[in-house]
Amino acid sequence: MIKITDLKPGDIVSVRYEDMEREGVVTDTNLGDGMVCIDNGVQEFWYSPEDLTPIPLTEDRLVNTLGFEQEEHEDGVKYKRGPFRVLVFDPGTLSDMEIWYREDHRRFRHPLFVHELQNHYLQMTKVPLEGVLAR
Repeated sequence: MIKITDLKPGDIVSVRYEDMEREGVVTDTNLGDGMVCIDNGVQEFWYSPEDLTPIPLTEDRLVNTLGFEQEEHEDGVKYKRGPFRVLVFDPGTLSDMEIWYREDHRRFRHPLFVHELQNHYLQMTKVPLEGVLAR
């Protein structure tokens, strides 16, 4: 389950409906009703937070979903998207990383979810980090 207040339009999450699970993009939230509108590529529908699951951030997600370019670095692996950088010190687990944009640097010693990275990107750059849904 994900807290509604942690979700922003454009965030990618997994949604469960009638024993099926699909990825979707948050299009809206309604704090009053406690519902989240998700576009799953077929339709938009309102879901409760119990139906949403965060997607773990992986190297594949960084490159194929979020559009980062991978580059070997002396301290680990660096992922670049424009001037935004993600430096992963422990390739494979992504449990120790630093992200930065201009003078704003943030260090994480725990794994992030895709929507969390998207929200940090938005806070730092003021531009949404849009991705491509897995089908």
